[in-house]
Amino acid sequence: MILQKNCFHCGEENPPSADFKVQINGATQRMCCPGCQAVAQTIVDSGLTSYYEHRSEPAEKGLSLVPDELLQLEDYDIEQIQEDFVNNVVDNNENLSTTTLSVEGITCPACAWLIEKQLRLLPGLIFINVNTTLNRAVIKWDQQQLKLSQILTGIQKIGYKAYPFQVNKQEAFYTQLTKSYLQRLGLAGLATMQVMMFAIALYADFFSGMEEQFIHYFRWVSFILATPVLLYSAQPFYLNAWRNIRNRTLGMDIPISIALLGAYSASGYATIVDQGEVYFESVSMFTFLLLLGRLLELRARRKASESSSNLLRLLPSMATLIEDPDNLQIQSVIPAKTLTVGQYIVVKPGQTIPVDGLILKGASNIEESMLTGEHLPVSKTQNAAVFAGSVNITSQLIIRVEKVGNQTLIADIIHLQDNAQLNKPKIEIIADTAARYFVAALLIVATLTYISWSFIAPDQAFWITLSVLVATCPCALSLATPTALTCATAQLNKQGILIKQHYVLETVNKINHIVFDKTGTLTKGNFKLLNTDSYSHYSNQECIDLAAQLEKNSEHPISLAFKKQQKNNILLNDVLNKPGQGLQATYLNKTLKLGHAIFCSVDNKINSKELVIYLTLDNTLLATFELGDELRPSAEHIISYCHHHSIKSTMLTGDISLKSEEVCNQLNIEQLQKGVTPQQKLQYIQQLQKIDKVMMIGDGINDAPVMAGAHVSVAVASGTDLAKNSADVILLGEDLNKLATLHKMANRTTRIIKENLIWAFGYNIIIVPLAVMGYVPPYIAVLGMSCSSLIVVSNSLRLLK
Repeated sequence: MILQKNCFHCGEENPPSADFKVQINGATQRMCCPGCQAVAQTIVDSGLTSYYEHRSEPAEKGLSLVPDELLQLEDYDIEQIQEDFVNNVVDNNENLSTTTLSVEGITCPACAWLIEKQLRLLPGLIFINVNTTLNRAVIKWDQQQLKLSQILTGIQKIGYKAYPFQVNKQEAFYTQLTKSYLQRLGLAGLATMQVMMFAIALYADFFSGMEEQFIHYFRWVSFILATPVLLYSAQPFYLNAWRNIRNRTLGMDIPISIALLGAYSASGYATIVDQGEVYFESVSMFTFLLLLGRLLELRARRKASESSSNLLRLLPSMATLIEDPDNLQIQSVIPAKTLTVGQYIVVKPGQTIPVDGLILKGASNIEESMLTGEHLPVSKTQNAAVFAGSVNITSQLIIRVEKVGNQTLIADIIHLQDNAQLNKPKIEIIADTAARYFVAALLIVATLTYISWSFIAPDQAFWITLSVLVATCPCALSLATPTALTCATAQLNKQGILIKQHYVLETVNKINHIVFDKTGTLTKGNFKLLNTDSYSHYSNQECIDLAAQLEKNSEHPISLAFKKQQKNNILLNDVLNKPGQGLQATYLNKTLKLGHAIFCSVDNKINSKELVIYLTLDNTLLATFELGDELRPSAEHIISYCHHHSIKSTMLTGDISLKSEEVCNQLNIEQLQKGVTPQQKLQYIQQLQKIDKVMMIGDGINDAPVMAGAHVSVAVASGTDLAKNSADVILLGEDLNKLATLHKMANRTTRIIKENLIWAFGYNIIIVPLAVMGYVPPYIAVLGMSCSSLIVVSNSLRLLK
């Protein structure tokens, strides 16, 4: 009986005394240790044995969890520790938690599939998505049914290591991987230079003649120099290929390894028997070029990954705490993560603000480019809000801590960035499917090529087949879409545009009709109370107090105009907010209403170009309020952009005043729908979608039901309410020109993805027939394969500029 030499799970050599076995797909497979045995048995017990059929690389060596390690994982269940990396959300009235984990040991899509399938068996797990490009997993779960330590343990049990995502650990991982590639590349480069010199001498002998002893010498020295290249530098290729074959899976390293081992073996045989040609320079050069291509690809993907996590670098690790805002003599420097709500900190000019807070003392210019993408400083004074990650420019500030850790705005932004990785566009799914079958087709073509050339020119059959094996590149197909989307999303984030789903860019490119809400979108939403007229015994101020008390139950921008003017609190009961109409409550056992004329049952409407709000008590008019709002400076430009790009424009608003028509005419908007309720807005959007691709732009909160009905929804957000925002895209800041930036980036991204796919498919369609016909020398084949993936990644990186 022949025993398996290598572990079926991790591929490492089995110790002679090892007797660890698992029944997999009806066959007994040997394992090298109890850890691998436990992992493999877990996979089998979970009904996931197809993992071994689809993985492209073996798993990492399984490790048995000892009690100490289990206790360490349980530390992640402590609420105070979770504050740094767990985000609590409300979804369908359920309290759920989300987090992003770094996962070590992921080498291929099969690993991601296995982790997802295994964790979905855990009760309480709501969602999981593993990103093989970033080696991260985004997870949503119910804390009442499942603990984070159980999730981490579940990942550990199948042979992977997971921990909360941290930038420094990710950098350490990339640094170690880069170092390994550089060491292998250095050896291959030195050997290639030496072997190439000997090869040139041997080629020269073909024309001028050379003594036999020198020919033997050059061949044997080349043989010796090429051996460490094959055994060490090329190890990632042929070792992975061998493990793939054992696990009955197909990966791109299989044809690469066949070419390398074939060329080395044939040349070694020719050297030993002293007849035939040797191609040791091809083995060394193949390995060098392949490693160089993968190193450059690794660096490019690292750059894209770093761009998606740069926000985490903005937060300072330390903060200056003061006990008394009136006494700055007593200060202490503490870790920023230990700050709590209500404490006071000092932020000096040039320092980064570590928390969200309110300015208690001082006035300064604040640079908020990390939020809005706008580098011009914003002037802020006492009681103004400041956000973690922004930079204090001119003067010292005393800040009261309002939000820390996962509650800050920057944490919301990071959470939205993570969620953008969850869903793949259709074009990426198609490309992944094509790449999956590519290797099998390649091996069939290579086999047929060898058979055919064995009859045509037997001495050329081997080398032509090697060219076929190494020339093709399915990796470019797999990288064409995700690298472009990652780069585009990272660049948009820098400019204050948050994409909540990757597929949005694919849809934005097709938009031909944009519907704008008026208040807070085309206008600033900073209402001012211009005039108050009382029609009862109540004074103007009393009417303002009543209106302000009602508006405390509203998030509409109008509410701020009243709240600023309120002087006295009034007791109201049974307050109801009726979106698109107004508010009502019980006051002195009577019905108090604030809103539009129809809602308040007012017959004599006031004719004004400004917005008029009515206050009634049991349908008796108490007062009218005129409110003014200003257009955003960028509103006219964005409407002009729509006209220039043949995009239809419509303004949809609940405002029935003449102001709506004035805004529509001033901006040259094509269509106006005014005085419509939220339900009517939704119906209008649904009608438009039958003939157009529609984008809806509003504030994302008051317009949530309407925006959900559009193909793409965009919110112009103040930044304080991101967690509640329902839009697909969020524009941070007040510049509507970012909408044009989004549209241009969507067009550019779609174009680059198409370029990548055309190149990936086109290269393979052209190179395979040429290689089969013998027109592609082996060194050109390997150079072409390396350049193919590199071209795709480099083309995608243009989106970061």
